[in-house]
Amino acid sequence: MTSNKVVLQWLDEMVALTKPDKVVWIDGSEEQLNELRKEALATGELIELNQDKLPGCYLHRAAENDVARVEDRTFICTPTREEAGPTNNWMDPTEMYDKLTKLFDGSMKGRTMYVIPFLMGPLGSPFSKVGIELTDSIYVVLNMAIMTRVGKAVMDQLGDSEDFVKGLHSKKDIDPENRYIVHFPQDNTIWSINSGYGGNVLLSKKCFALRIASYQGKKEGWMAEHMLILGLENPQGEVKYIAAAFPSACGKTNLAMLIPPEELKGYKVWTVGDDIAWLRIGEDGRLWAINPEAGFFGVAPGTSSKTNPNALATIQKNTIFTNVLLTPEGTVWWEGLDGEPPREGIDWRGNPWTPESGVKGAHPNSRFTAPARQCPCISPHWEDPQGVPISAIIFGGRRAKTAPLVYEAFNWQHGVFVGATMASETTAAAAGAVGVVRRDPMAMIPFCGYNMADYFRHWLEMGRKIPNPPKIFHVNWFRTDENGKFIWPGFGDNLRVLNWIIERCEGKADAVETPIGYLPVPDAINIEGLDIGEDTMKELLKVDKKVWLEDVSAQKEFFKQFGDRLPQEIIDELKALEKRLSE
Repeated sequence: MTSNKVVLQWLDEMVALTKPDKVVWIDGSEEQLNELRKEALATGELIELNQDKLPGCYLHRAAENDVARVEDRTFICTPTREEAGPTNNWMDPTEMYDKLTKLFDGSMKGRTMYVIPFLMGPLGSPFSKVGIELTDSIYVVLNMAIMTRVGKAVMDQLGDSEDFVKGLHSKKDIDPENRYIVHFPQDNTIWSINSGYGGNVLLSKKCFALRIASYQGKKEGWMAEHMLILGLENPQGEVKYIAAAFPSACGKTNLAMLIPPEELKGYKVWTVGDDIAWLRIGEDGRLWAINPEAGFFGVAPGTSSKTNPNALATIQKNTIFTNVLLTPEGTVWWEGLDGEPPREGIDWRGNPWTPESGVKGAHPNSRFTAPARQCPCISPHWEDPQGVPISAIIFGGRRAKTAPLVYEAFNWQHGVFVGATMASETTAAAAGAVGVVRRDPMAMIPFCGYNMADYFRHWLEMGRKIPNPPKIFHVNWFRTDENGKFIWPGFGDNLRVLNWIIERCEGKADAVETPIGYLPVPDAINIEGLDIGEDTMKELLKVDKKVWLEDVSAQKEFFKQFGDRLPQEIIDELKALEKRLSE
């Protein structure tokens, strides 16, 4: 499929190491993928679902010890520990290669190695980048065929170039004690062993599109961000694009596929991407973004016609479900889906289940992998080679009392500080205590492929290079009253806040200056049709200086870990915020 000498030499080395019985190149054809589906059904790796109700859909069950990303087994291997930074696990590259080479030795004996050439970004786009993943898992092949563009066209785009990311994955024994997901940024290399879970083995996703790409972006002058991209169309047919970063459990996918409320007729939201954005400076001096992925790898539990009807519509065909409940009709179910639970079924572990079983039918991190093109609100521009121009960047968190509903940063530098101090309070869904504040700058703590202090510096440098930068905002849908009840309705009504944001970008909406940034004037957000009075809006937009000063102390503590590497601009912004709050 290729005469690229660098590719072929690397492939020979990896075949010699892992010793598969045979090697199969994935050409991207439906015929080949169908043969692989048949093989996976024969071995039980996949279960066919009811093809009348869910055409082209399959169920996969992962090993019970392999159901989520393993942050403690995820490494960034750079020549020095400082280059990886305090928020990443680090090991010397030579030492790690030595350790992993022993684990990979013969790991594919008796198996087939599949060679998957894949493209991140649209075919023919100057933004796009090539990767090749070698794997012994048909599940990985079929998921990669949904999540990326795979096959011969990718090798044609690569040609004789050496610029591709080398991914090696083996399920080996699914042994958690020897499970490693390792990135070598300087080598454009990712090695993953002893896992079959998507987030650890679909090497295109967080591994390449964020950890390796963030390092490439720093080196090459662009940005790889954990951000959704949406287009907001007004009743006049004008579309403005927003990129937004949220930690988990903050409604990211729901926002990407938002359905406008009844009162805001004529508005539309278009999904460009639900998870990852690659951003570059365009010839017009604006920041342009592509979604490097071709599919959605979404969390199933909680997805319903109330929370996300567009996601639900997307997954009615050609979808792989992982670790959900199988119903007697050959369909799927999970906690939070519409209607009554089925009277019986087979749970995610493969055991008989009833609502009285006392265990969840679907794993809390069960997943669906579905083609983005099937989404009812997918943007007509989602595969534009140049991407879409970004008017606003939004950071968000889950804060009961601290952050107001929305505020705008004073400028790019202050906006970087707002992103760097992003935080969320833990919910019951996360392990451990509830209400603990977790700092997650730009929602990138688990995904930054190098020292986060250098990452902040890269953001600051990008700001100096963008002639027409987007405005930066912070939102918080999760303010609560004294009884702990949410006081903003969220979901579709978040469009009301997005409207104010776009109007600010166009210089049309009024704001008031506060110590933390620009806040909407009392009547700037349209609350028509909502059961929200003036007092509630005041509470939603309140800046409690005492609470904020406490948060400043926590921010200082968080930044200490970066030592002298922390950019002076971040220190200056922190001091300036403290001064404004104290006056």
